[in-house]
Amino acid sequence: MTIATTVLAVIAAPGAATAAPQEADRVELQRRLNDVVAAGTVGALAEVRDPHGIWRGASGVAELETTRAVPVDGRVRVGSITKTFVATVVLQLVGEGRLRLGDTVESWLPGVVPDGHRITVRQLLNHTSGLFDYVQTLPMPPEPEFLSNRWRTWTPAELIERAVSNPPTSDQPGVAYAYSNTNYLLLGQIIEKVTGQPYGKEIERRITQPLRLRETAVPGTSSQIRGPHPHGYVPTQQDGEMELLDYTRMNPSVFGAAGEMISTTTDLNRFFAALLGGRLLPHRLLTEMKTPGVEGGSYGLGLAWRDTTCGIRVYGNDGGTLAYQSWSFSTEDRHRQVTIALTPNFRGEYAVVFAAVDALMTEALCA
Repeated sequence: MTIATTVLAVIAAPGAATAAPQEADRVELQRRLNDVVAAGTVGALAEVRDPHGIWRGASGVAELETTRAVPVDGRVRVGSITKTFVATVVLQLVGEGRLRLGDTVESWLPGVVPDGHRITVRQLLNHTSGLFDYVQTLPMPPEPEFLSNRWRTWTPAELIERAVSNPPTSDQPGVAYAYSNTNYLLLGQIIEKVTGQPYGKEIERRITQPLRLRETAVPGTSSQIRGPHPHGYVPTQQDGEMELLDYTRMNPSVFGAAGEMISTTTDLNRFFAALLGGRLLPHRLLTEMKTPGVEGGSYGLGLAWRDTTCGIRVYGNDGGTLAYQSWSFSTEDRHRQVTIALTPNFRGEYAVVFAAVDALMTEALCA
């Protein structure tokens, strides 16, 4: 397959030289989004919410070897942003008195994790459990075995077993931060133990339905992304050449509660606005969510934060599923929000792509 030349689909806007200040801001946002595509992306889309209103933009193409524009309302696989939804459900259960942050894994999932009596729910949420990340045990592209697993249904139990067959990353739970997707597979299992319902059903009942996040889904084993969406790709080797394989459709059970969800830039901005605005958790539990797991850290209970170059702290999360990458961050007062999603082309350097994303986030959150 020949990789088509990237086409920049620029949203029509007046030139910056003659535009009103807020229009000039929007022109600059589009320019920054175009830069994300130029850095090494098939397509990208974003939604910014600020005192001027809501801006949505897209750049690049929705599908290689076409000129079809990226849909500004497109659905994408949001990867680890799923973790913030899962953490919110866990903390709601804590608020209801049905679960405690100090409960051990062993008390809810007996025999599932070695030394589970030493690992707490809090440590799963903030990635200080020391459990090995199961993702590191899986084949990755361009390995042929990766593609052979494309339609496989994975159970949380077998993925957790792959993780715990490896030594922990820390001798003592709770002392060191080490990001591990295994933590959230276990949290998904604990939610089911507490409620009697799969974690995805609890997300729907407690979050997506009340907030009317109609474009957000927990797909389970369904391979499709329903509705408008950009195509995502993974690199493969053909006759010594790197080519891109359309990997839009795949069985997302490999991500599970650690990263399987599908959403849009609009729905993610709505979710984080509701979360930070206190609509989903009481103040004391939202404060817990913002508390780092280790001193000086930037990850709490399923919620991350970063300090912008203009000195503003923003809260949210990011996620990747190889074929899709997403970022969603908001100021604490929700006056400024940005969500960005892209489909990598694996030809640019990650550092260059991420620098372009950071520049767009800075423009959105600091302008």
